[in-house]
Amino acid sequence: MRAMVYRGPYKVRVEERDVPRIEHPNDAIVRVTTAAICGSDLHLYHGMMPDTRVGMTFGHEFVGVVHEVGSSVERLKPGDRVMVPFNVYCGSCWYCARGLYSNCHNVNPNATAVGGIYGYSHTCGGYDGGQAEFVRVPFADVGPSIIPDWMDEEDAVLLTDALATGYFGAQLGDIVEGDTVVVLGAGPVGLFAAKSAWLMGAGRVIVIDHLEYRLEKAREFAHAETVNFAEHDDIVVEMKRTTDHLGADVVIDAVGAEADGNFTQHVTSAKLKLQGGSPIALNWAIDSVRKGGTVSVMGAYGPMFSAVKFGDALNKGLTLRMNQCPVKRQWPRLFEHIRNGYLKPSDIVTHRIPLEHIAEGYHIFSAKLDGCIKPLIVPGTS
Repeated sequence: MRAMVYRGPYKVRVEERDVPRIEHPNDAIVRVTTAAICGSDLHLYHGMMPDTRVGMTFGHEFVGVVHEVGSSVERLKPGDRVMVPFNVYCGSCWYCARGLYSNCHNVNPNATAVGGIYGYSHTCGGYDGGQAEFVRVPFADVGPSIIPDWMDEEDAVLLTDALATGYFGAQLGDIVEGDTVVVLGAGPVGLFAAKSAWLMGAGRVIVIDHLEYRLEKAREFAHAETVNFAEHDDIVVEMKRTTDHLGADVVIDAVGAEADGNFTQHVTSAKLKLQGGSPIALNWAIDSVRKGGTVSVMGAYGPMFSAVKFGDALNKGLTLRMNQCPVKRQWPRLFEHIRNGYLKPSDIVTHRIPLEHIAEGYHIFSAKLDGCIKPLIVPGTS
């Protein structure tokens, strides 16, 4: 089969690999029909995630058709169209029993720090991902779901991470009717978080970024006010000014480890790898939310420390909420929102790239070229 293969920072290519095989009776092999490149894949691509090994296939957002199932699989059969959440999880441990699928204790030797994620380094379990023609899916009766007949495939693939994560970010904000919600980052997760904030009763939604084409998308897709932080000497002061000098009720960090906006933080994290990620967006969130407000963190950070302004969070009495999204827990409500026409996830898709050209896709997405917001990967369309 053809698969994307990591060859070192900023180096990916497509190679011929063996089709994955059933390794456990609970496994399924899925033929991938659509995958995506996630913003967090760029952390791998840029060499920021520890223990990202040469030879790995990335891709934690994918849908496809069941090709083969293990002898114990009961809920899936060959030919089923399935969507697969990015979390690898067992469904039976203490955490899974409480719906904390992203914190599963049985799928990663590093489980005390992080759960299992497809195609996301050996820090996250070492599972190959779905930027390939085929992928092995463990615990096939637990994670995957059959795609409803009425659902578009491009909507389904965005439910496997980006939409579910953005919605979860708004959930963690505990938004109440009339709240002012600030979303840092106008990438896919930020756009979905902003859109979701309205569904939860926000009275005002403000999206902050420095890329004008993404801010335009935030206005058009999420109907949000927008602020370009590059146009202000101090974005925290601007946020205070525009919220009656109190601060927002809720701030959602949808940026994570590679935030721009502070040269020193960017160099010490992205370039020198001295931090688990640049905390500039998170520090802006802490500083611009009102006292007693809530900061929700959806942006991905590595396992190393980051220079977060924890004292400010303490002295302001903030609530900080965060986790990797337990994707499947979000699906029932998101299915209804899509079916009722409140959400059309694929409206943010800007590029559809054949698997054979995935190296170009990573370059375009990483360099923010050609108005790229969300690239999908389509095997077999070279």
